[in-house]
Amino acid sequence: MLFDGDFFQVIPRDQGIIDLVFNTKNNKVNILSLAALNELGQAVKTIEAHAGLAGLLISSEKDAFILGADITEFIGLFSSPEAQLKEQLHRVHGIFNSIEDLPVPTVTAIQGEALGGGCELALTTDYRVMATNATIGLPEVNLGIIPGLGGSIRLPRLIGTENALEWMAKGKPQQADVALKVGAADAVVEEQDLRDSALDLLARCIKGEFVYNDRKNLKKGPLRLRPIEAAMAFETARGMIFKAAGPHYPAPMALVDTLEKACFLGRDEAIQVEMETFIKLSKTDVSTSLIGLFLNSQSLKKITAQATKSARPIKQATVLGAGIMGGGIAYQSACKGTPVTLKDIDEKALKLGMSEAAKQLNKRVERGHMQPLEMAEIIGSIKPTLNMADISTADIVIEAVVENPKVKMGVLAEVEKVVGDEAIITSNTSTISIDKLASSLKKPKRFCGMHFFNPVPVMPLVEVIRGEKTSEDTVNTVVACAANMGKSPVVVNDCPGFFVNRILFPYLLGFNLLVRDGADFRQVDQVMEQFGWPMGPAYLQDVIGIDTCHHAIEVMEQGYPDRMKFDGESILDQLYQAERFGQKNGKGFYYYEQDKKGRPAKVYNEDVEPLVKAVQAKPGEFDKNDVIARLMVPMCLETVRCLEEGIIASAAEADMALVMGIGFPQFRGGALRYI
Repeated sequence: MLFDGDFFQVIPRDQGIIDLVFNTKNNKVNILSLAALNELGQAVKTIEAHAGLAGLLISSEKDAFILGADITEFIGLFSSPEAQLKEQLHRVHGIFNSIEDLPVPTVTAIQGEALGGGCELALTTDYRVMATNATIGLPEVNLGIIPGLGGSIRLPRLIGTENALEWMAKGKPQQADVALKVGAADAVVEEQDLRDSALDLLARCIKGEFVYNDRKNLKKGPLRLRPIEAAMAFETARGMIFKAAGPHYPAPMALVDTLEKACFLGRDEAIQVEMETFIKLSKTDVSTSLIGLFLNSQSLKKITAQATKSARPIKQATVLGAGIMGGGIAYQSACKGTPVTLKDIDEKALKLGMSEAAKQLNKRVERGHMQPLEMAEIIGSIKPTLNMADISTADIVIEAVVENPKVKMGVLAEVEKVVGDEAIITSNTSTISIDKLASSLKKPKRFCGMHFFNPVPVMPLVEVIRGEKTSEDTVNTVVACAANMGKSPVVVNDCPGFFVNRILFPYLLGFNLLVRDGADFRQVDQVMEQFGWPMGPAYLQDVIGIDTCHHAIEVMEQGYPDRMKFDGESILDQLYQAERFGQKNGKGFYYYEQDKKGRPAKVYNEDVEPLVKAVQAKPGEFDKNDVIARLMVPMCLETVRCLEEGIIASAAEADMALVMGIGFPQFRGGALRYI
């Protein structure tokens, strides 16, 4: 062994081949931390000095090649002076360029993930051999930045401008077969053959069977495009990428600008262009927020993993209530491998629930994400029934009947008589007190809330609501159950509205007050959508359902009369009394017509104006900053109260719950980051 460090080993092989092995000690994964990059520089100097060097293999001893850079170091690094950040990048570029400039053939062997900096390291070599299970990609736009170690320069020269922009602007990992097709990989083999195949390729290069210097020259030179081709490609890309990314995420558009500026430059000059863009983006609030969210998501995963360690296995689930929500929960459970009984008292409801599950599965088949046989197996694992006795073997019961405390309490008491002593019982309620519902049970310790968000297949969040008497074993098992269903569980304590709805309704109350004071609800929607919300508050209430919002606000007014009581009639009251329930019956603030794809499209109709005038003394004009403040300040203050009261355990969980549960603008990082 020529070099043995904490991260890298340099091992001589036959025929003058050197194996640069990334094998981080005391860690299950390889990450390009600053310490690892420092050591990589030492290892490369050792390789350069080796007299008998004929070829270089870069490989990994971990299940994944390299998961990327150490993001925990980003916020500190990005807050450093520009000159210091530039110096750090120069140093790493020097290391990567040294690998690329070696006068011998170089190959990277990739298993598992090669993402971010891991992908950029692999791009420095002449060839890449991937295992069939491997993925490769540059996901930096998800953190509000672009690749910073030469990825935006090398990738287009290997796979073409259009392919490279698509990879980087979407920020999604690419499968090995896709990488092979476009030229990012040179061979794809079974994992057990990976090292031998990579070594064989190196040996053939050494024998002169492949002109590896052509690869080096390709990556070190300008893009091989004529000026008119380049102009057309970048102009087309700008339109497509701006439409997808929108105005709040600068990194994708900065990618286009960077590639265009670097298009006809050699490697070293092009890297300077990338570096300038990278540093500029690293100083933005968007990058700070997105990196913060990523770190929050990692924290949430650790909390979930810790809870899962002591959870009981769930082999059979039951969903009570076969509406759209119940059918969606049943689909999610079956889709992730847990058989489920779908119970209702009405045959039509059962058909609706099964239809909902089938609809979701059909979508996956149509998109090529699932084979028809797999769909049939999943549908077969959902058992519809009218008979309560059929739920007796359930390990967990998810009650999803009508949002009425008396009905729910009656159903829960009946369930407790039928299921086993160890079965866990949960309620998918959005507003009703868990402690109140628990009073109907003889064993409240095995009961908690399990609040899914609609539509279930799309929304990632599940609120796990701990009651006063809920056991920790119950909480941990429900957290594990939600995670097994592909969801991100967040544990909260019981209170009116729990966490997400308690935060949302001060925002909606602020909207109702704005309308009362003369605001045009269409202008408010427009301002808040420009602020970054996926839809404005009027449109949002139509989507949730005016009747649902009306009920929830009543609950919130009773729970927090000091700050959530609306004096007099609100616009929501007017819409509710007029039975304008939003999308569910085609009219609310807006009217809804089906578009070409069969989705509800909103249109404005003046017949809502008499309802507005009934609660509005006179129309008024509001500055957009006033609109934002009157909605966001109540929401943010309520988030702080929840954190201070221990309703939610941490700021990280609070911000993640708002992003996943109600679409809080990601580039703002959540309510607490926004403050």
